[in-house]
Amino acid sequence: MSQLTFRNAEEKDVSLILEFIKKLADYEKRLDEVIATEEDIRYWVFEKHHAEVIFALEDDTVIGFALFFLSFSTYIGNVNLHLEDLFIDPEYRGKGYGKAMLKKLAKIVVERGYGRFEWTCLSWNKPSIDFYLSLGAKQKDWNVFHLTGDELKKLANE
Repeated sequence: MSQLTFRNAEEKDVSLILEFIKKLADYEKRLDEVIATEEDIRYWVFEKHHAEVIFALEDDTVIGFALFFLSFSTYIGNVNLHLEDLFIDPEYRGKGYGKAMLKKLAKIVVERGYGRFEWTCLSWNKPSIDFYLSLGAKQKDWNVFHLTGDELKKLANE
């Protein structure tokens, strides 16, 4: 019987982290948007410590990852764990590993005394939305906006 375990990413895992980011982006039909490099991951995750990564392992095989960081809620006056990416390799889905990863992250939130566990989900991803709702997650009514590239530079230089 297979056993699921977790481990924190180390700097030597930079290429593996980027590989999982690209797998998720491909699943989301947004692979062309990935411009992150190994150097970016190394700098922001391991040098600046602005994000953390944990891996899910079945036996000794890395089968998924979660990348998360802190945000701040003025309403509750506490930090939130913001899950940016969660991905389980397709051949390992249906075994409860996604739920196990979310449970692991929820434990981190509770153990560290954070105020909230939050994430976003693409509006077309109904299977994931239904799964999150089944866990007791609440779907909020906010829209996510991004400014990047030329639009970001234009606003910054007005």
